[in-house]
Amino acid sequence: MTALRLGSLFDGIGVFPLAAVRCGIELVWASEIEKAPISITKRHFPDMAHLGDVTKLDGRDLPPVHIITFGSPCQNLSQIGNRKGLAGEKSSLFFQAIRIIREMREATNGLFPAIAVWENVMGAFSSNDRMDFRAVLSAFTDTDVSMPASGRWAGAGMVRGRTPDLCWRLMDAQHWASPRLARRQRIFLVADFGGRRSHEILFKPRTMQSLPALGGDRGLPAACGDRGSFIEAGRRVPITRPFQCFRMRASAKERTETAFRNSFGLPTDPFPTLLAGGISPFAFWYEDDPAGGCVRFPTETECERLMGLPEGWTRYGADDEKILSSHRYRALGNAIALPCAEYIMAGIAEALTKGGANDGI
Repeated sequence: MTALRLGSLFDGIGVFPLAAVRCGIELVWASEIEKAPISITKRHFPDMAHLGDVTKLDGRDLPPVHIITFGSPCQNLSQIGNRKGLAGEKSSLFFQAIRIIREMREATNGLFPAIAVWENVMGAFSSNDRMDFRAVLSAFTDTDVSMPASGRWAGAGMVRGRTPDLCWRLMDAQHWASPRLARRQRIFLVADFGGRRSHEILFKPRTMQSLPALGGDRGLPAACGDRGSFIEAGRRVPITRPFQCFRMRASAKERTETAFRNSFGLPTDPFPTLLAGGISPFAFWYEDDPAGGCVRFPTETECERLMGLPEGWTRYGADDEKILSSHRYRALGNAIALPCAEYIMAGIAEALTKGGANDGI
């Protein structure tokens, strides 16, 4: 194989594949079970095979790929979930991805995949008394990884001297594009089975490609302003103050007046993380009409912009059917921010093609 090839487990709406394509990587297959995300991804990548439920896949039978990406279910790891961790029904599917990777490597004499990328919520650092992330590292390396002396996992780190070579990094999407995206703290782990390149992939500064073009109502450019390019406002300058709903509830419970007032939004606040189960409202007004402001929720298009995705990415499915708003919001709440995924894909493409196609694999 001369071109780098990618397989995507727990694919969602195809953000890892989109990032891969933007970095010149060929898409081969994806695995997803939810109907709407599958239809959205098929629309954008009609030549990528969809294989269905990960529990029914055998890595020995899959077309070999250089890169496997997976954002395994986070419901049991999230700080707003039930915190059962990797023992939970959904988040335990992480081990299915590890199984598939091992099966493919056994069937290809350790050649494929060369790189695996895992993504998940920040809560994976602390769930199950911080033992779940240790289990993640141990599952990749097939050996016992000790806890750090501090008893806590750092926001960035590595496990060297083993196969694979591992690095992880906590990335917040709000810092990876301009204008600023929604806050989205996610752990990204890179496992290099063919060398010691994971640190180059995950820590090396590199120039990012530009975000997909943004636009306002009726195709007009969105006005610049306070996060204005994410708001469907035509040529008028919008002002927004995102509510910090978790802060609001906590301060109301503790009866702290100043914190409660601040939770209504400060000019410097990022837009809160988009959640699959609900979207945070925000205060909105035009610069020339502050008295005409209102409180509203972001539209589906604005949520796409807040994730760095192209406008309309989730609007239609494979057969041109319109995707229901509830399904679009849920899919975007479960998705990965495109700039973070693209940074990693660019690092993988650079590392695996250094000195020639597939050199070092």
